Formats: sequence, C-alpha cells, structure tokens
Amino acid sequence: MPETHTHPVHVRPAVLADDAVLGDLDRATWSTLHAVTPRPQPPYEPFFDERHRPESILVAEAGEGGPRPAGYLRLVPPTPLACNTHVRQIQGLAVAEWARGRGVARTLLRAAFAAARADGANRMTLRVLGHNAPARALYESEGFVVEGVLPGEFFLHGRYVDDVMMGRSLTP
Repeated sequence: MPETHTHPVHVRPAVLADDAVLGDLDRATWSTLHAVTPRPQPPYEPFFDERHRPESILVAEAGEGGPRPAGYLRLVPPTPLACNTHVRQIQGLAVAEWARGRGVARTLLRAAFAAARADGANRMTLRVLGHNAPARALYESEGFVVEGVLPGEFFLHGRYVDDVMMGRSLTP
C-alpha cells in the first residue's frame, strides 16, 4: 500500500455519506487543466446524482491525524451496451492539493484496475485534455497509450484544446 510520507493510502468504495466531502474536493480541485465545464458556482449540485452513483466511485483516504478523503476516481462502463461490458472507463480523477505528489492518484488507478478486473473487464479507457501533461505522464507510466486524438475538440479559455483518448489492456 503506497504511503503519503508515513501515512498509508487506503482505497475504499464511496458511500452516500461521502457526498458533501467529495463535492468539496471536486470543487477545490477544479482546474483549467482538466475541466471542460465552467467553475462550479453556488448553489452547488450534489456530488452524487442519477448518473454519478457512489458505487462507481473509489475514494482514497490518507492524512495525518486520521484518514480523510485525499482523492477519488470515477470508474464506469463507457456505454450501456452488452457488447461493451468488457471495458471500464475512468470519467474523473481528483486528488486534494495537500495529498499531491504522494502516490494517491497512482494508488487510485491501481485500485481501479483491480476493481475492473474483479468486475470482468479486460480493458480500460479514459479521455484527457491534450495540455494536461502531468495526467498524461501518469497514465502513460501506468500502461495507457494514446489511441486517438480529436484535435481542437474543445475551445477553452481562448484556445483550442485536443481531446486525447487513451486505453490499456487489463490482462497480464
């Protein structure tokens, strides 16, 4: 289990009671590096809704003075089609500022690989903005490869940004 300095990172499934803390974490980590939607403004929507259920979220906990949510990863089937059930897609990954650089994202990714395999998946995909070099480097270091690029797919903050599709096998 990776450690944040001397404190281990533990990953668990989300529960409904995580709604407020994950919503706060999501808003605190909003960044032009990964967001294609505007910065959230009050009144805030709940973190969980019909499309974003606790069972699709893994929560990383770490920290001094007892574990607290350090990050989350949303892992879902990319479509409702039976012919696509062997694939899982990462549709969100966030790490609290205080926990960055301590292996939290890598721990979440590896927990997602294990959860997807346990659920019968043999492939994982994700989408990342082309200018998000730190995320792309992390994903590549964990076996993801670029499988496609939609050039200039988004117009963000006065410039066109590529949408990069990445994927990897989950079989040994």
